[in-house]
Amino acid sequence: LITQGLSLTALGAAERALGRMPPWVGRLMALRNLAVKPFRLKTGLETTVLPSGRIGIFPLISQFPGKVVLGLDDRHLDFRVLVEVRDLGTGRQEVAATTIVKTHNWLGRAYLAIIMPFHRIIVPAMLAQILAK
Repeated sequence: LITQGLSLTALGAAERALGRMPPWVGRLMALRNLAVKPFRLKTGLETTVLPSGRIGIFPLISQFPGKVVLGLDDRHLDFRVLVEVRDLGTGRQEVAATTIVKTHNWLGRAYLAIIMPFHRIIVPAMLAQILAK
């Protein structure tokens, strides 16, 4: 995503992208939480907040100049979301999000196969919020 004139830090970009969900994403997450509850998977509601805090539903793991790492470890998989901001000059910046997932078992692999089509739609929609006022 290319921005113009926003002067974002990586933390600021992550807050704009992940700090709030579009209503339709919130409804999908509520449905997901109901579906995974019988499998005792984390819903994001019961996770411990790290000393570094959280952005939206995502615990903040670390931050560096130009990038932040968010994520969660669970029985079925561990995931990380990396949000990076790169200065392109003349007031322009590139914001990128990368998701890394490590599955632990068949449940993690099945879960990932089910959510990937949604993930490919949700991530660009969340990034688009950076440009919203």
